[in-house]
Amino acid sequence: MKKLVPVLFILFIFSSCAELVQIAQQTLDEERPLTQSEIAGGLKEALIVGTGKSVDILGITDGYYKDEMVKILLPPEAEIITKNIGKVPGGEKLLEDVLLRINRAAENAASEAKPIFVNSIRSMTISDAVGILKGENNEATQYLHRTAYNNLFDLYRPKIQASLDKKLVGNVSTSQSWNTLVGKWNELAGSVLGQVAGLKPVDVSLDEYLTGKALDGLFLKIEAEEQKIRENPAARVTGLLKRVFGSVDV
Repeated sequence: MKKLVPVLFILFIFSSCAELVQIAQQTLDEERPLTQSEIAGGLKEALIVGTGKSVDILGITDGYYKDEMVKILLPPEAEIITKNIGKVPGGEKLLEDVLLRINRAAENAASEAKPIFVNSIRSMTISDAVGILKGENNEATQYLHRTAYNNLFDLYRPKIQASLDKKLVGNVSTSQSWNTLVGKWNELAGSVLGQVAGLKPVDVSLDEYLTGKALDGLFLKIEAEEQKIRENPAARVTGLLKRVFGSVDV
């Protein structure tokens, strides 16, 4: 037993030294200036975290539909319908059914958006990363909007269109109802009476408008996640994120 004591003591000393070396190395790493590669890596982590959370929030049932900040509504040109729909028997339920289908289509599209964001993030250059870190509080969101928007639009639009083309009451789809409404309105606006009254024709592609609103909601969520990472140290879930964003904390 006595022989074991020196051995254990030596092991303790070496173990303590190893821990001290590790602590010292960690301290040096934290104090060492960040390289541009580390900045790029940290920002890519941040974007993957932020876009992942945003997609997870919106890609579930009621992700769009029950969030008043991002719920997709018909365009302002349809205000005449929404204001008077109660005069039609079952009209309010019909309108809500249309909105439910549109928002469900957006939720379905959001659930498939991650690969598009990942591809955009992977293509980020070191120059992009430095600009994002030192830029505005929504600089990363702006970067994703520039690089991913068109692909996201192509993902969302057919799903929104399929929802609009689905037959409803009277075997008539939302798209058909909208086109009929717009056609009658534009006929009136183009008449002598309409011109005297100052009526303006409506030129809105419904699926394009609704797809745009769906993406507005998606980027609104991404911007909120970016704000959390920039402003709240607790939201920086990795050591690299803490170092990168800690370097620009006021």
